[in-house]
Amino acid sequence: MKKYNIAIVGATGLVGSTFLKVLAEKNIAINKLFCFASAKSKGKKILFKGKDYPIIVLEGKNIKNKKIDFALFSAGGEVSKKFASVFIELGAVVIDNSSAFRMQKDVPLIVPQVNIKAAFKNKGIIANPNCSTIQCMAPLKALHDAFVLKNVNFTTYQAVSGSGIKGLTDLKATSKGQTPAFYPHPIFNNCLPHIGNFLENGYTEEEMKMVNETRKILQISNLSVSATCVRVPIENSHSVQIEAEFEKEPSKEQVFKLLKEFDSIVLVDDIKNNVYPLANLASGSDKIYVGRVRLDLFNSHIVHMFCVADNIRKGAASNAVEILEELIKNQ
Repeated sequence: MKKYNIAIVGATGLVGSTFLKVLAEKNIAINKLFCFASAKSKGKKILFKGKDYPIIVLEGKNIKNKKIDFALFSAGGEVSKKFASVFIELGAVVIDNSSAFRMQKDVPLIVPQVNIKAAFKNKGIIANPNCSTIQCMAPLKALHDAFVLKNVNFTTYQAVSGSGIKGLTDLKATSKGQTPAFYPHPIFNNCLPHIGNFLENGYTEEEMKMVNETRKILQISNLSVSATCVRVPIENSHSVQIEAEFEKEPSKEQVFKLLKEFDSIVLVDDIKNNVYPLANLASGSDKIYVGRVRLDLFNSHIVHMFCVADNIRKGAASNAVEILEELIKNQ
């Protein structure tokens, strides 16, 4: 079995450390592992499969003397813009978790269960979608192939871990009555309809990511998409209410069957027994949990569903490692 040299960029962060956890769980065939982080992590070590790996300071001189097959990035857009090309020039394929390259025309934006074939046509870089976008693509794809998606509206309920360590710290601090250091308002016992900067059109950056990424992943350039993204005071797992309108009229039985059979989806819908997707059900899992499935009361072409996934795993690290797995299989 061939083994690969893999780099983790942003290895000490929330997603970076989860990259390592998922790589170990999936037993990816690794020859050499390189853990990169900023200079403030110099001297630290990371434990991976019983072995300590030193943190390598992310500098050009520390990259160019290494043979790397794949690089998993989660260190922010500016770092990706600066260093992704360095890895690519040395022959690595970069899988980037930031928003830096997602909307570039020649960069595949991939959810493996939905559009993996596009990843095989990469030019050295593949983009991981936004966390809240990722979990919605499988249920939409499952139904789009049968009924043809016409319009979709998202309302998200996003955990503070989506903001990284700073979000988790703010939740803990404001729960003690302290002033928030990251969010504009206390997140404890509160909901903030504000994720990312506000744009001139009144939408936030997060909302426009969902609009543009949904169109690109599903390859429906004229799809009508709207989103309202809300930060909620829980630690992990995003929840999304999806309202999807289709050209063809679906039946509830068809919808249930298609969702149940689609890869990565777990249908959780037994309302008589109060069984439906919950954030704590999804935490620690790579599955997408879908439930509260129902047809609209006034438009029989509209399906409503509630979708939950672990935003650090399926919404980021696991999605990237799943892409890596498919690239390896395709070699």
